[in-house]
Amino acid sequence: MSELPSGWTLTTLQNVASWSSGGTPSRANPAFYSGDIPWFKTGELGPRVLHHSEERISEEAVAASSAKVFPKGSVAIAMYGATIGKTSIFGVDAATNQACAVGFPEATSAEFLYYFLLSQERAFVDAGKGGAQPNISQGIVKAWPLALPPLGEQTRIVAKLEELLSDLDAGVAELKAAQKKLQQYRQSLLKTAVEGALTAPWREAQCKLAPPSETGAQLLERVLTERRAHWEARQLAKFKDQGKAPPKDWQKKYPEPAQPGTTDLPALPDGWVWASLDMLGEIASGVAKGTKRDGTVPVREVPYLRVANVQRGYLDLSDVKTIFATERDIEELTLVDGDVLFTEGGDRDKLGRGWVWRDEVAKCIHQNHVFRMRPYSRDLQPELISHHGNTFGKLWFQKAGKQTTNLASINLTMLRAFPVPVGPSHEQQEIVAQIQVQLDCLDRQELATDLAMKQATVQRQNILRAAFAGQLVPQDPNDEPASVLLERIHAERVERAKQPKARKSKQKKEIAAVVSQLIDVLAEAGDWVRAQEAFRRCGVSDGASTDQIEALYAELRALDKAGRLAVESVIDAQGRKLYEKLKLLAG
Repeated sequence: MSELPSGWTLTTLQNVASWSSGGTPSRANPAFYSGDIPWFKTGELGPRVLHHSEERISEEAVAASSAKVFPKGSVAIAMYGATIGKTSIFGVDAATNQACAVGFPEATSAEFLYYFLLSQERAFVDAGKGGAQPNISQGIVKAWPLALPPLGEQTRIVAKLEELLSDLDAGVAELKAAQKKLQQYRQSLLKTAVEGALTAPWREAQCKLAPPSETGAQLLERVLTERRAHWEARQLAKFKDQGKAPPKDWQKKYPEPAQPGTTDLPALPDGWVWASLDMLGEIASGVAKGTKRDGTVPVREVPYLRVANVQRGYLDLSDVKTIFATERDIEELTLVDGDVLFTEGGDRDKLGRGWVWRDEVAKCIHQNHVFRMRPYSRDLQPELISHHGNTFGKLWFQKAGKQTTNLASINLTMLRAFPVPVGPSHEQQEIVAQIQVQLDCLDRQELATDLAMKQATVQRQNILRAAFAGQLVPQDPNDEPASVLLERIHAERVERAKQPKARKSKQKKEIAAVVSQLIDVLAEAGDWVRAQEAFRRCGVSDGASTDQIEALYAELRALDKAGRLAVESVIDAQGRKLYEKLKLLAG
């Protein structure tokens, strides 16, 4: 920033908050993780305010480790790994692990510090050092520069940010809901298509004109004839290559196709029939990477398709690898236009996903974790078979697949038995045409929502950038300059540093005295009292050290657990916390 707004000053995070980090109690003592103190880890950071943690630790765990309890209103930022820069406000007194830097604001509100850290998230990520697990240090956090506005302007900035970001969040929520609805509609569309419901009106109109020249069952008979002819041609070619005459009754060795699994199949329209994938096309696995070969067999480098290239309903060809393969492998495994692809394994919900190959890459083969099905007849629509595999097949493969420790998989036997609905060829063509029209419309809507989501992200950054450049709200010349605020905080820190550190026993006595005095103050009031006012009457000023505040809050938690104290937050109409109030309970 070339010129700071009026009343602003350039400083560092170390000068606006007291920073520390947490620790991890020993896992050897289960009692350490059975307490009441929320213990946050870096993976939980991100929401604006944190109230609930995955794990909780005990007072004993804090005493026996480097873990600390930070007071409500502290702001944490992740320093390690994939979560670098994630930040949250503690909505409760809480501990955290050593991968978090925690600041207790002195020159800002918790909300202002949170929004500033949020605006710097990308920069913190870029500052990360290290290999597989980059990190930033607490020293980097403390030395991080910021332009600090006066306290009054900070309040106005936070109010404006919450107003603008609340509206933006509402818009993003609507976009996410729209994305979900579009995805649900896509699945519904494909389901009705492959089961014949989509073309029911078309089918009825066609029947009034003339009955179909061929039913799905008749088409299947033709395909099965083609299947047998294909097998016989391959057998004859094999005998010829071996220089042998076909043996007697060789046709009787024809392998009959697998029958479709018929459990829980939906009803099909008249003229449709269920078939197995094995009935409809030749199914093959691919080349295994790292296969050991005779060094005398020549190989050459060709592109090959991996599981990562085959997605559900599309092919991702942004990164196509190459492999050395023999001429025989290349001849048998080169993909041809119209091949239907299925993935063998991975996460259970990804089993059998796939799409249709349309010669996007010349002379491309496929690896053994990608199955291909080559239809025996051009009257079968490959896209329709693949849509069926990606909708009905998703659950079917999950049930049929085998699960190991880390991966799920299907095999050729399962794939051959996969049931596929077969309708008349002309209706298949009509289904594909109708699907494409609607999918094109869905694609346009999804692109529009994706663009709007990206624009919302950019708009969020623009709002934050404007806020911390002094461009979001006007400056007020009556505000106390930030430099004066920092001077006062510095003086208070210097004064505290001069004071001899109280021994723990002395500190406990002092805190006990404060708590006793606090009870008297609350008893005298007989009703709710603002926490800040109650602390002031007990001599706890705004300049109290973090250790004093932590110790005081620990005592208040004990009173709360004992049922002697009630703590309540006062919220404004926009859901923002204004202050907390305390009340002594009977007994």
